[in-house]
Amino acid sequence: MFKKFQPSSDVSGQVSVKSSVQRSIRAGILSQWKINPETFEQIWPKKESLTLVKCREHISIYTLHGEPLFFQHFDGPFFPTLRLLHKYPFILPMVRVDRGAIRFLLAGAHMMCPGFTSAGGYLPPADAALAANVPVAIHAEGKEHAAGIGLTKLGTEEMRKVNKGVGVETVTYLGDDLWKIQEL
Repeated sequence: MFKKFQPSSDVSGQVSVKSSVQRSIRAGILSQWKINPETFEQIWPKKESLTLVKCREHISIYTLHGEPLFFQHFDGPFFPTLRLLHKYPFILPMVRVDRGAIRFLLAGAHMMCPGFTSAGGYLPPADAALAANVPVAIHAEGKEHAAGIGLTKLGTEEMRKVNKGVGVETVTYLGDDLWKIQEL
């Protein structure tokens, strides 16, 4: 999504978000992410106004004082930026790929099921299974922080059974153009 993102050419405009829209965004994020309201208040105080940065391909990046916090594609789920995820690693469910998939993840490729089901990979257990189309933090074997953020294409139990094809569609990853942007 952010493989060849250049703010000078891909940003079409910036507008302040109305307070009623901010309330709906806040409610949507609190329902999607595993975060309590007090922690979310630290990330985005209620009195602070968000700025919506409209980009190509219907991508909306929400910034606070110029720092990107989260983004959305069309009316899909909200994704935190990797920088925000590194500060608050518990807000998204975690999956882990094995060492062999790290170079592909850092190149922006979608993550295949065998990378999660092999010895170094990790999928949540059956009692905490994830459904399809859920935002997840993609960790790499042996690394402390998330190396990417993705959207599950299959449920985690289905990934274990099928063990073929794309399991998680990569949305953003370390080193992509969104990661390089400090301020918009």
